[in-house]
Amino acid sequence: MSMNAHTCVTRIVLADDHAVVRAGIQKVIEELPNMEVVDEVEDGPSLVRCLRETRPDCLLVDLHMPDFDPLQTIPEIRRQYPSMKILVVSVYDDGFYVQKLLEAGVDGYHLKDQPLSDLKLAVRRVLEGERWISSPLISKLVDKRKSAPTIPRLTVRQRDILRLLQEGLDNQAIALELNLSIKTVENHLTRLYKLLEVGSRLEAANYANQHPEILGITGEQAAQLQFAKAYPRRDVTLLLVDDNFHYLQQLQRVLGKVCPKADLYTANSIMTAVRMAQRVHPDIALIDVILGEEDGIRCARRIKAVSRETRIIMVSAYPDREFRRLSIEAGAIAFLDKKDLDARALKQVIEDILTSGLP
Repeated sequence: MSMNAHTCVTRIVLADDHAVVRAGIQKVIEELPNMEVVDEVEDGPSLVRCLRETRPDCLLVDLHMPDFDPLQTIPEIRRQYPSMKILVVSVYDDGFYVQKLLEAGVDGYHLKDQPLSDLKLAVRRVLEGERWISSPLISKLVDKRKSAPTIPRLTVRQRDILRLLQEGLDNQAIALELNLSIKTVENHLTRLYKLLEVGSRLEAANYANQHPEILGITGEQAAQLQFAKAYPRRDVTLLLVDDNFHYLQQLQRVLGKVCPKADLYTANSIMTAVRMAQRVHPDIALIDVILGEEDGIRCARRIKAVSRETRIIMVSAYPDREFRRLSIEAGAIAFLDKKDLDARALKQVIEDILTSGLP
């Protein structure tokens, strides 16, 4: 900590891609005695440079920033700056993700929807050397520790991909072996990593080596696989959620050619989409990540709450890594770039979903 007029001043860096959020946090910090925000950044590369140049006492960091992978970057930051306090300030309350970051060495995890008085307390606590976790997260972490470890049951497709990954195949080779697109393989891998609670293909392969029983297949799965091969095509109900009317029309035309027997429904808001899902229980919902002022990922969660069997495909014109991760956590089984949504790509992903046994 630096000395300023014989007073010990704590130097803090704010990392968040929203200027309004940074301004709000800075206001909170300024209300605390002997604390100073020395810099603000809004993406991963800027954060790395800033820490190298300013060497702050404390970092307040959001998880959703451009070019920033928190599960990879934060452990490296902890290794380089072992004495610096790290407080995550985020909207994401996924217990698995919180646990991974705590294991990576963050000093606290604060939820943005908690009172500002709690944020002040969180900053003070981590600077005093204590661990801070927002109260809504505590029960999730406790329940996770209490639950006995179980081997997750994989779908046939997930099992095949894990087996090939264990054999050392890269994504392109797996795609060729299973006659899938590389994007489809990436989507399956993201969901597989979450099921296994691992963060990389090496960790997934090690998990399979330590738990070989995970590669087994049930008789029910085998019967479903045979059925899928015999009847790869069937009628399907599709729900399209996008706030752009012209894009919805275009997507309807493309899907009409891909699935001429399908029932197509559209919605341009979360409320409309959830009501439609309750009525028709679509087989597949294609949801834009950005719905005007609304959040498509929240829309996905609400649809899954009222129609658990609906398979979610998230689409975005800005397909960054964090959107992909959040989509999978919300229950999506695929994440697609809007510019790649032609008839061929849609046909492939829909047929893959309908024949893969994905929940």
